[in-house]
Amino acid sequence: MGVPFTTSVTIGEEIARYGFPDGHPFGPHRMGVFWQEARRLGLDGFVTVHHPVAATREELERFHTPAYVSLVQSCSDRGSGLLDHGDTPAFPGVYEAASHVVGSALQAMEEIMAGRCRRAFIPIAGLHHARRHMAGGFCVFNDAGVVIHTLRAKHGLRKVAYVDIDAHHGDGVFYGFEDDPELIFADLHQDGRTIYPGTGSPEERGRGAAEGTKLNISLPPGAGDTHFAQVWPQVVAFLQAHKPEFIILQAGTDSIAGDPLTQLRLSPATHFLVATRLVQLAESFGHGRVLALGGGGYNANNIAKGWCEVVRALVETPVRPVGVG
Repeated sequence: MGVPFTTSVTIGEEIARYGFPDGHPFGPHRMGVFWQEARRLGLDGFVTVHHPVAATREELERFHTPAYVSLVQSCSDRGSGLLDHGDTPAFPGVYEAASHVVGSALQAMEEIMAGRCRRAFIPIAGLHHARRHMAGGFCVFNDAGVVIHTLRAKHGLRKVAYVDIDAHHGDGVFYGFEDDPELIFADLHQDGRTIYPGTGSPEERGRGAAEGTKLNISLPPGAGDTHFAQVWPQVVAFLQAHKPEFIILQAGTDSIAGDPLTQLRLSPATHFLVATRLVQLAESFGHGRVLALGGGGYNANNIAKGWCEVVRALVETPVRPVGVG
């Protein structure tokens, strides 16, 4: 009989708890504002809802070093300490919350690979600054990195695409796979000379055998939908040339106008455009596999509207359409 919907969404308190206390910009309210808006729009009636699950230590260590995983666990138990140089403080239960982010990404990936859905969205995920050996930029464990390794080790996929439209460069993913020629990386972000983490120049195209498999597009502060639309075809052509077997989207909404930490001026319409085009590309490649991760975003209204536009694109884009615009 097949599945009722093409798209799954993961919702639950376990991932909502991934948020820092005491007025930190990455607070625990982010999932709730998205899901309230999704329900108001009726999107919840067109998706399969999954409950979060935790990653095992073995799964976390597919990307992260054992010493770093142990550090997070000990700081989590203690309820204090820094997991990087200052941006990412530990809080009680941070290990469990971050493990549920990774486990939920893995669960969604498995649903896609098993054919129980074609597309999936996880609002609290896309923690793209976490390095193999340390946290960074509010990101404790790199769920995308774990998913990429798992797709290879468990499912035999080789060529995976990672597309990132968060205002901040996805440095944890980029440098984690900088010399990997089969990780197809495309990142559109605010110019690193003006924002954390200061990386992602267009000259960074991969190392060694991976040269040319990485695409970094820097956007000037103040860039909006028109500028984005001018450079976005580079990403489409890049993906068409490489034909990945699985596409991961990091859909951070801090690139939308009005975010308190960034200076880009996109609208939620760009998030709909990007998600739609990536689904169309995945369908044109014959597999339809798209895993969308919420990423950053610190304006509650932007989070709600931007992520709902991503889900709307996942839900509404036809299976195997003719042509890719």
